[in-house]
Formats: sequence, C-alpha cells, structure tokens
Amino acid sequence: MAAELFAERGLRATTVRDIADAAGILSGSLYHHFDSKESMVDEILRGFLDDLFGRYREIVAAGLSARDTLEALVIASYGSFDRFHSAVAIYQTEAKRLRASERFAYIAEYNAEFRELWHRVLINGVEDGSFRAELDVELTFRFLRDTVWVAVRWYQPGGPITVDNLAKQYLTIVLDGLTVPTASQAIASGSVVPEGKSE
Repeated sequence: MAAELFAERGLRATTVRDIADAAGILSGSLYHHFDSKESMVDEILRGFLDDLFGRYREIVAAGLSARDTLEALVIASYGSFDRFHSAVAIYQTEAKRLRASERFAYIAEYNAEFRELWHRVLINGVEDGSFRAELDVELTFRFLRDTVWVAVRWYQPGGPITVDNLAKQYLTIVLDGLTVPTASQAIASGSVVPEGKSE
C-alpha cells in the first residue's frame, strides 16, 4: 500500500497518515514497524534492487554470448516492472534525492555496479564481433539505461502489453533496427545467400 502511494504521489507529498488511512489502521500502528517514511522506502527499494541485481549477477555468471547476455539483462529489467512496479517508479523519481542520504548510500553502489556490468557486456560484444566496432559504449549504455527504465511511466501491469512483449519489441528495435535490410545488406549479413551460390 505504501509503495503504491509513494509511486503515485511522491515521497514528500505522502504522509504516514495517508498510508495508515489507506491501510485502514491508525498512524501509530505503523510506527511499531517503521520509524519514518524513509524507512518504508528503504525496505521497498532494497527489496527491488536486491532482487534485480541478484538476477543480473546470475545472468552474467551464466557465460552467455554478449548479445544473449544483453538480451537477458533487458528481459530481467522489464520483468521487474511486474514484480516491483511501484518500487521501480519510486526509484525513477526519488533515487537522485535519496542517494544524498547516508541511509540510501547503497543506491550509488548499485548504480556503479549497474554501469560496470552493462559497460562490460557492451565492450565484450564489440570485442567478440557481436556489436559494431565503432560502437560508442558510453553513449549506448546511456541510451539503453534511459530507454529501458523510462517505460515504467506508462507500462501498466495486467494491461494489454505484457513485459515479455515489451522486451521483445524493444530488443528487436535495438538489435535489428526499424528498417527492412536491403538485398545487399541481407547478403552481407549472411541472412540471404546470393543466387547461384550455396552454403
């Protein structure tokens, strides 16, 4: 209940009384479990981030190709929209302010791990030929980070678009582009065999 209110109204605009009223309990009852709104947000964000990075680490440890690793990371990221939709929304709007607090110092640590992990996948992809040699790794990282997570603003769990479909469409655009390849591009990529030749 608290997560939904924080996501909808923002941390500053949501009071402990708002949360208690929504839960149908007295405000004082909440203080038996949490000493402040910040402690509630702390628990919400830690649950989301611990789960997400646990999945990230499993993916990286699986020894997949760079492309397959990137795809799995994107799918795991979008998967969190269903499991932790409110937490993702809170993180998107509040993380920059919260990380200035000692209580939320772990946010900066997770951000650093996120950057290192995704950078390494992109660099590996360039090195093994999965991604273009001229790829700007930092720019690509920023694009992927921002375009993946901003979708939480309009994605609705249980709506007509599932996270699986969202991830599939996103990966198709990012990895294969919007345009249909020309005949020469198709031949160059190996997806079409020139007439008169056989594999």
